[in-house]
Amino acid sequence: MTDFKGHCHCGQTEWTATLQKDQQAHILCHCNTCKELSGSTYTLNQIIPTKALNITKGGDKLGKYTYKGDSGKGVHCYYCPNCTSHIYHQQEALGPDNIVLRTGLLEEGIKKFTPGAEIFGKDRLSWEKEVAQTFEVMPPS
Repeated sequence: MTDFKGHCHCGQTEWTATLQKDQQAHILCHCNTCKELSGSTYTLNQIIPTKALNITKGGDKLGKYTYKGDSGKGVHCYYCPNCTSHIYHQQEALGPDNIVLRTGLLEEGIKKFTPGAEIFGKDRLSWEKEVAQTFEVMPPS
């Protein structure tokens, strides 16, 4: 277990995430929603226990945006209200004990983590190369 510090673009929100060794990698999400929310070709994420995230600054001011995921269940996106960096998502389909943390916002994560898996490969752009084991949608639990 290792603690990793993260912060949003403007610095109003800061956190620490405690990650197990097997969680110290990015899950690249190619879904169309992630592309639209980030303005990029994919996002860098990891599924972690809710209790592994400790928001140390600005947690009481986080914005929340909710939409229906492919499962038909809600996806709650929590973001800094000032710079709109998405800190994490809570997907009802994963249950209340897990969240999807944006690992690209971890200070060491962006520099040291490598791709561990890719999800929603069905939505990958045709010119993107596969860099890790790819699942067409979410992997089986």
